[in-house]
Amino acid sequence: MSKQAPFTIKIFVADGDPDGLRVVDRINWSGKALMFPRALYPQVRSRDEFKQTGVYLLLGPSSDGSGETLYVGEGDPVKPRLEDHYVKKDFWTRAVFFVAPGQLNKAHVQFLESRLVDLAGAAKRMTLDNGNKPTEPTLSEADRADLEVFLHNMLGVLPVLGVQAFEQSAVPGPSYPMFFCKGRGASASGNDTPHGFIVKAGSQAAEDETPSLKGFPIVGRTRLELLKNGVMISDGGTFRFTQNYTFNSPSLASAVVLGRSSNGRVDWKDATGRTLKEYQQSQTEG
Repeated sequence: MSKQAPFTIKIFVADGDPDGLRVVDRINWSGKALMFPRALYPQVRSRDEFKQTGVYLLLGPSSDGSGETLYVGEGDPVKPRLEDHYVKKDFWTRAVFFVAPGQLNKAHVQFLESRLVDLAGAAKRMTLDNGNKPTEPTLSEADRADLEVFLHNMLGVLPVLGVQAFEQSAVPGPSYPMFFCKGRGASASGNDTPHGFIVKAGSQAAEDETPSLKGFPIVGRTRLELLKNGVMISDGGTFRFTQNYTFNSPSLASAVVLGRSSNGRVDWKDATGRTLKEYQQSQTEG
């Protein structure tokens, strides 16, 4: 994984509620993000930022319970679009949008919208609610370069806000050892990284699930989401990972692979048979 340059952001909790309106600034960047729960929209819609040109994300649970749904849009300004979605789109429970006063125009946010849809489609971390792929506008070479920088800064802020829909699972460097998980016809490999546990493309997961998995509904929902998004496909009696995929814990990764409840720190083992737990303990000895 490439090392990112350090940066500083400021999060202003505008109403004193950490779950309420958050205004986010990244130092040495002209952009600004606002994130708010849907229930708060009537109270925050009068802010000046809503009158500006920007790109926005709507996020909420999928209707079938298999993960989260994402909608990417743009507005010039954003307020009329959000007003329409507040009335007509039911799935979203929170929204975040980015503006840069006096610097973004309609073509700029159309470009950002198109790039975000492409990235979300490639990452397959959430179900996209966008019915059609936005058309990328014609821009000068200089504008495209500037907007790629703006996009880079946006993508740096979003994970801090808990939005990881655009992050593709990069190939870890040699400092992250390989671990393996086998059983019930499954055979998977992956790496434990600061971003989560990455199961590698080509790994195989058990196609059936044990009855005990009903006690862990998040595992079943995750498997359904991965199948729906094409991250796993049926392949000769197992499910095969079509791409690297990052799970938020080793246990969720191994439970999805094995189709049963799992302690990932025990079920993931290195080439010598040492468990992830034993490996981690060895890193603190001496």
